[in-house]
Amino acid sequence: MRAQDSATAETAIAVVTSGSTATETARSAATGGRSSDTLRADHRSGTLQAALGVTAFSLTFPATAWGLEGFGPWSLVAVRSLLAAVIAGGCLLALRVPVPGARHWAGLAVVAAGVVLGFPMLTTLALRTSTTAHAAVVVGLLPLTTALFSALRTGARPSRMFWLAALAGAAVVIAFTVQQSGGALTGADAYLFGALLICAAGYTEGGRLARVMPGWQVIGWALVLCLPLTVPGALLALSYEPVQLTAHSVTGLLWVAAGSQFLGLVVWYRGMASIGIPKASQLQLAQPLLTLVWSVLLLGEQLTPAAPLTAAAVLVCIALTQRARD
Repeated sequence: MRAQDSATAETAIAVVTSGSTATETARSAATGGRSSDTLRADHRSGTLQAALGVTAFSLTFPATAWGLEGFGPWSLVAVRSLLAAVIAGGCLLALRVPVPGARHWAGLAVVAAGVVLGFPMLTTLALRTSTTAHAAVVVGLLPLTTALFSALRTGARPSRMFWLAALAGAAVVIAFTVQQSGGALTGADAYLFGALLICAAGYTEGGRLARVMPGWQVIGWALVLCLPLTVPGALLALSYEPVQLTAHSVTGLLWVAAGSQFLGLVVWYRGMASIGIPKASQLQLAQPLLTLVWSVLLLGEQLTPAAPLTAAAVLVCIALTQRARD
């Protein structure tokens, strides 16, 4: 992370020579004059960063379940956001990052409302009565919802193959997670579906902003923007909700604050800026399955024999979305 990272992308000037065709000129302008090898390397790097973000997010529900063993839901959300803001704010101060321009604050407010406050609060409330397996249905729908938000907000127009693969992947994940949870809807579903919508909006806006400023600054400033709410919120919640510090509760809190709320979003937004919001979002099709694996290892929940088959089907759908032309 460097404070001097450019906030605007360099624009290459395409010079038309007598032997250049209109198609070649348009392609050169669209790619900024970069070679195909450079573009492939950038795509691989962006895909890896987005995948690292998905891995970090996959631990969020199990870590939240651990955190709820010692913290109330309001305390857990307020303190996790406060700790993440301290980490992000320290980085911004240490590197003397200038304050974003006024035109960016509306987008940062959407990121803050969606991924800093809304999604953590709603999913934490849901996990008081829902298993992590059932809550994973939110993540199963999140890739498709984020792609839809991106199409509406940024004008992205993925191919028909992309949409078919995305719909197939969402259907596979939803079928598996509903079967895993017994097929019954619970009172937590209202929280979960609300979280789905506001998180997709936050992801889309964050991915858009990451094209004009470094991804870590996007989430960093969004976290700082929430400090007037998270500081008094943490003090108030801690005064009313009992706290029991255990190895599980402290570990869960630290992970959702540093891993899920900051570091995971740093690489996630960088990945989205590199490979595009729709393609990055489809990598999250793997997140519910990863969450269920962590739930088995960390929480002792049980998986059905359908998990390996579902994982294979999801990987096929992910591969198709990544190969689909924009």
